[in-house]
Amino acid sequence: MSTKKIDFEAMSFEDLWSLHEQISQILAVRIASEKRELERRLAVLNRSRGVIEGADTDGAQSYNSSGKARRKYPRVLPKYRNPQTSETWSGRGKQPRWLVAAIKTGHRIEEFAINGTGAKGRRQRA
Repeated sequence: MSTKKIDFEAMSFEDLWSLHEQISQILAVRIASEKRELERRLAVLNRSRGVIEGADTDGAQSYNSSGKARRKYPRVLPKYRNPQTSETWSGRGKQPRWLVAAIKTGHRIEEFAINGTGAKGRRQRA
């Protein structure tokens, strides 16, 4: 690499533009090369991750923040339904706004139970 200094202020507009185009071409080639290398390394990492974790064939596994596979939870059926909008709630987690508002207006949670299920936590067998 030469250490000669270029006086950009003294260069003509055409010379500066030509230099700009040359630099852009060189950068485009280097960026494409770097991108190919990173994609190759990512493919290697993904293959090794699959081998380590015994990857499922569906590939739809989700992972938590530590990189471990999430535990599969059983599907929870809804226990409560909003009669006006047909929104449902399984009884888990924070109560939905529509249910909180209805309880504040004097309704009871049992009024929104689906098919006799509800606050007692019974599940109907299908």
